[in-house]
Amino acid sequence: MTLLSEVDAVDTALSSDVDSMAAQEQAEAAAVEDVLGRLIARGYTFVHPRDPQGEIVAVVGVRVHGTVVDVVRFDAEDDVTAMRMPSDESNILAPTSVQWRRDGDMYEVVDALLDLPDVPETPPTARALGRGCWVGNDRGRSVYLRASA
Repeated sequence: MTLLSEVDAVDTALSSDVDSMAAQEQAEAAAVEDVLGRLIARGYTFVHPRDPQGEIVAVVGVRVHGTVVDVVRFDAEDDVTAMRMPSDESNILAPTSVQWRRDGDMYEVVDALLDLPDVPETPPTARALGRGCWVGNDRGRSVYLRASA
């Protein structure tokens, strides 16, 4: 084998590895989009808490329904936390009262979260007409998310 043919063989192998890595990245991106799409279909709204430099530190999905708030926080595909808490919780990103919690990879956690039963609305009251919660971030900004169910 000549030096030129050896270089061609290495180049072909590297090109094949790059193509394989690109296909794997596309499949992983499609899987993440599928998981997020399932959450959006169930009424989740997403916020993106940022650090003091403005960098996104997580992707957080929030769904207010009945008398509870469901929150799912994606720090990485294999580092996901989901919680269900009372709707009167003052800080849903660091709650003091949690009714249910699961940590793990995104498939396990999101499947368990979506398997939870919906909580029915309580009879309407004057306060219930504006149901939702405030979601704050480290930069002093807050967003009000209305109940989706």
